[in-house]
Amino acid sequence: MSPDFVAALDQGTTSTRFMVFDAAGGEIARHQLEHRQILPGPGLVEHDPIEIAARVDDVIAGALQSAGLTGTDLAAIGITNQRETTVVWDPKTGRPWHNAIVWQDTRTDRAASALGPRRALLCERTGLPPATYFSSLKLRWILDHVDGVRDAATRGEAVFGTIDSWVIWNLTGGVNRGLHVTDVTNASRTQLMNLRTLGWDDELLSLSRFRGACSRASPRPLRQSRTEGRDPAALSVWRSRSAGLASTAPTATSATAGACASSWPVRDCRFASTCQSERSREA
Repeated sequence: MSPDFVAALDQGTTSTRFMVFDAAGGEIARHQLEHRQILPGPGLVEHDPIEIAARVDDVIAGALQSAGLTGTDLAAIGITNQRETTVVWDPKTGRPWHNAIVWQDTRTDRAASALGPRRALLCERTGLPPATYFSSLKLRWILDHVDGVRDAATRGEAVFGTIDSWVIWNLTGGVNRGLHVTDVTNASRTQLMNLRTLGWDDELLSLSRFRGACSRASPRPLRQSRTEGRDPAALSVWRSRSAGLASTAPTATSATAGACASSWPVRDCRFASTCQSERSREA
């Protein structure tokens, strides 16, 4: 029997929300939880990545439980997220190296000003001017100010991502071969992706002082717009973490203009063939 519902996970700046819809577009269930805003000083805004991952688990479980559903009832789950917020974590332990630096944070204002002479390059390659808003300078700050991160990246013990990458990695297994991926719409907001090639740009990585820290620490940008395939390796993940609340959720993929949205598989789910390829490469 075909699944009857679709769901959306909205990981935003102040809260995380999970909503379930029927075939007519009617809302069946929702669950939403806030997370802390960490303000260490003027212009500094951080989030706790572990808290965000826990909120994601809680809102999915809460919404499905309130509707009397499991993952087998879902035809697709979409993810929309706060964009430029930056996380660096150890894929071997799942522990972040630092709090996530939020898109609103302005600690990189001097670094952004110093990029003024490279404005033409940045605008031509990324469509974005030098600014504190984008992920590249937040990543540079973590590399430059958190002890051990740069060396850890060369050892495969530090990887970078925006919030979509962090959420997807956790939902698809985490330390047990979770997928370290993003989609091109989120990648375009890092100021590290070349808009023409839709891949990471070596010169932009050098500007962020990230290339030398090992470019494999960046999530692989994927282009996706289809539903297909199944990844059986993920099947045990959701069962073990969700205590039976969810089972198999197929995936549909899309990039919705202006909505910061990409539909992704989560946990115990069917994956697009592109995701199967990613897991094979990362094995």
